[in-house]
Amino acid sequence: MAKDDKKKNNWRDKYRFSVINDHTFEEIWRIRLTQYNAFLLISSLIIFLISATVCMIAFTNLKEFIPGYPDVTMRRNILMSAIRLDSLDRELALRDKYFANLNDIISGNAPTDIAVRMDTSKNYKAINFNTSSRDSALKTRVENEERFNLTIGPSSQESVTSLAGMHFFPPVKGIISGKYELRTKHFGTDIVTKPKALVSSTLDGTVIFTGWTMETGFVIEVQHLNNLVSVYKHNASLLKETGDLVRAGEPISLVGDSGELYTSGPHLHFEIWYKGSPLDPEKHILF
Repeated sequence: MAKDDKKKNNWRDKYRFSVINDHTFEEIWRIRLTQYNAFLLISSLIIFLISATVCMIAFTNLKEFIPGYPDVTMRRNILMSAIRLDSLDRELALRDKYFANLNDIISGNAPTDIAVRMDTSKNYKAINFNTSSRDSALKTRVENEERFNLTIGPSSQESVTSLAGMHFFPPVKGIISGKYELRTKHFGTDIVTKPKALVSSTLDGTVIFTGWTMETGFVIEVQHLNNLVSVYKHNASLLKETGDLVRAGEPISLVGDSGELYTSGPHLHFEIWYKGSPLDPEKHILF
């Protein structure tokens, strides 16, 4: 019993640690601790050091010094490569579908719709399809603008043998900010107008492409008679789908500034292609 009591007393005994000047023997600093307090102090210090080390590695750039861990540049390159690969895969699918639709139209067949992948992360059953005030306002606006449209009736399928005899409907009215320049490969005309303005089809035709590209945003292309194709880029949204028949002056999209390149504000980039060669829109249309 005596030895056990002595051990218990030793565990609670106090000890003093001092720092003494070697020359004057003056006590500069001291601390009194028991074995229990010393154990708690050392344990707390070890836990603090471990926690601080983990936090520094997890939340700072020190983790880049760990062998095999990618640095910031490598992780950024991996992310950008994954994004480019996904965009390239989509662009290839859209290109194949575009050529297939173009081949069907030339052969006299109806073009196929572009299949859109369903986003499984959204609950489509909870979507409310009731008309909104914006839809009603847009419908009223289109009806007012189409009231005096001379091409609303049946159109003639007679082929036009000369471009000089064709009447091109201006897609939008506005200020020209960029002209057709073959030297700089700017194959169209940029027209600045108010955002969300209606973009109209320049001639009767069939929509052969609707989609989105990283450079030019929402794009719609219309195939006309006499091997003419009109292209409308940087739209805010599209009102038609691939395969729709449109008349001259019929709204097909809304003006916007979509796309990550070649845009600095709301405008329409408009192109006309004749037998695979670009034309200067200003020579055929008064904007």
